[in-house]
Amino acid sequence: MYEICEHTADLGIRVRAGTLAEVFADAVSGLTAVICDDPAMIRPVVTESFAVAGTDPTWLLFDWLSEVHAAFEVRRLLVHDVQVVVEPQGLRATARGEHYDPARHVLAHEVKAITQHELDVRQTSDGWEAFFIVDI
Repeated sequence: MYEICEHTADLGIRVRAGTLAEVFADAVSGLTAVICDDPAMIRPVVTESFAVAGTDPTWLLFDWLSEVHAAFEVRRLLVHDVQVVVEPQGLRATARGEHYDPARHVLAHEVKAITQHELDVRQTSDGWEAFFIVDI
């Protein structure tokens, strides 16, 4: 589950889930909701694999979201569904979605970057929680 929070000229996204893998998957759902006005319009017709190295969960989230953001910026891939596996040295993920089609998708915000400001991933008594800010 994710929620989008107003944050000065940026948007903050807080994610809570039972596992770290779910936090990483839900964080991408939050990012997609910032980029695309109606993520439900994104069909799972393209599959892309990702591998991101890292051992610190906070920086792994930053690098992971930066990869997904780059997939949109470079290949115009809007992500509909993500399966994430967290490993000791990083993560592997399979993302399904489709390429941006202006006839079908309304873009909500131009995301400039995932910021390091207030970036946080932590284990809680209920599972995992993350917070990140998107520069728009």
